[in-house]
Amino acid sequence: MLLRWHGHACFELVTDDGKVIVFDPHDGYSIGIKPPKAQADIVLISHDHFDHNAHAIVAKPGATVLKMSVGEHEVDGLKILGVETYHDKVKGKRRGKNVVYRVQVSDIAFVHCGDLGHIPETSTIEKLKPVDIVMIPVGGTFTIEPDEAWSVIELMEPAIVVPMHYWIEGINLPLKPVDEFLSRAPAKWRIEKLSGNELTLSKPLPKNVVYVFSPPK
Repeated sequence: MLLRWHGHACFELVTDDGKVIVFDPHDGYSIGIKPPKAQADIVLISHDHFDHNAHAIVAKPGATVLKMSVGEHEVDGLKILGVETYHDKVKGKRRGKNVVYRVQVSDIAFVHCGDLGHIPETSTIEKLKPVDIVMIPVGGTFTIEPDEAWSVIELMEPAIVVPMHYWIEGINLPLKPVDEFLSRAPAKWRIEKLSGNELTLSKPLPKNVVYVFSPPK
């Protein structure tokens, strides 16, 4: 299967049978980068902010759109779990709620953290386990800070980490660059910077790898 980054928090996951899942689509123009080019069968939206909720940009006619959908769902044979968290450290009083999605594709569990703004309680993390691949915000300001991201990763125990929601050239949001997150990586983690914005995945997965995607062109 294929994981493709469209910048910011937007990822496209293409399953082995050709189903396309898009997480947190932006419209591009509002944040200073290009819009995602994807045609989604399923769109998952972690929260209803402009830089994460542009489902009309990517959804095929008849696509399933889950917006802040807590609980268990089965869509086109895929098991999707939405777990409620917060966009801030004050239980949503400042920026509202956020839904972390876990998607099971074949035997690989993907977790997309959306705009996670705090370190979740252990009971919340346990609902998401086991985690093979986590897409996690690392740019701070509106989400967890780089060091907090590593605390969440330690709790989740994924095989692969994919950082997102950080500053890249052109983006007009006050986010930290990814290097601030990478510089705090524990010794056991290997950092691999990709030359493109996509990654092909299959089991067995490598362990303790951080894949840094190149921004889409």
